[in-house]
Amino acid sequence: MNFELITTDNGSKARAGKITTAHGEIETPIFMPVGTVGSVKAVTQEQLRDAVQAQIILGNTYHLYLRPGLEVLSKAGGLHKFNGWNRPILTDSGGYQVFSLANNRKIKEEGVVFQSHIDGSRHLFTPENVMDIQRTIGADIIMAFDECPPYPSEYRYARKSMDLTHRWLDRCIKRLGETMPAYGHEQTLFPIVQGSTYKDLRKASAEYIASRGAAGNAIGGLSVGEPEEDMYEMCELVCDILPVEKPRYLMGVGTPWNILENISLGVDMFDCVMPTRNGRNGMLFTWNGVINIKNKKWADDFTPIDANSECFATRDYSKAYIRHLFAAGEILGMTLASIHNLAFYLELVKEARKQILAGTFSTWKPKMIAQLKTRL
Repeated sequence: MNFELITTDNGSKARAGKITTAHGEIETPIFMPVGTVGSVKAVTQEQLRDAVQAQIILGNTYHLYLRPGLEVLSKAGGLHKFNGWNRPILTDSGGYQVFSLANNRKIKEEGVVFQSHIDGSRHLFTPENVMDIQRTIGADIIMAFDECPPYPSEYRYARKSMDLTHRWLDRCIKRLGETMPAYGHEQTLFPIVQGSTYKDLRKASAEYIASRGAAGNAIGGLSVGEPEEDMYEMCELVCDILPVEKPRYLMGVGTPWNILENISLGVDMFDCVMPTRNGRNGMLFTWNGVINIKNKKWADDFTPIDANSECFATRDYSKAYIRHLFAAGEILGMTLASIHNLAFYLELVKEARKQILAGTFSTWKPKMIAQLKTRL
């Protein structure tokens, strides 16, 4: 993997760059649709490629390990061939899923023992076998196995969790050095900065992660319930420490305005389930603000969400029709809303990149955020 930093905005730390992987190039800043089990909910790979114009998608180690399982993925020749997506893929290590299984897992030095949410069977994830699993999945970018502490966390717990994450990282790096990619293309490891919302811990973690010399770095443990202001503060602190010449990935964030704010702090990569999850519930993100398409006010609005959009779901269907689909319980409504939201997120980061390249991002951003937050 290679990262080229093209330029930085005049009035902020926003960056435009390009990541090159074995499965293609990614222009940053970038939003990555979440395809937890190898599919982005309600959206086909063709729609992701042509309508959404996604450049990279995510898979999840925990979910893919449980279903379809490593034997199937190996026989298929990896996730790219299994799901028909021939562009870059990133896999989350499963650390966040382990965090979400608080009542069904036990964390120890060796790793994490957990119960499957599918059938209750018991499994062990260690830094070593999580690397092996991601080798079998075959993603271009793979994540280190970490512990994601809850919010709020006591300082003592957050420190202990961070130290464990660092020790696990060293084991991940060692294991990768002992193994080879399964399908002949390079796989790049991103370590994850932790430390909850404690400045000294975030600083210590960012410094440790930076010292490991990885090709890219991630910021975890945010967007787990903390106030937005804390997220921005932690993100700014970490970005000021992580290497300038490496891509920075903020995990699990967030709203359109969260993304713009964090771009201004120096983040290059984002993912979140929000565009599809909110879309399935009738919330549409637009350039003019947020629409609850289920509201009666849209029942006789025969204009499209955005007549100028390149996305068919945004341009070719009226608000009245999409509202009708939701009212009738038609699956097509959820599909169109999901495609629209994903396409909007990709249009948003594309426009942010354009503004960075023009040197106007810092003046454009506050006006844009005010519009994005409007409730229509």
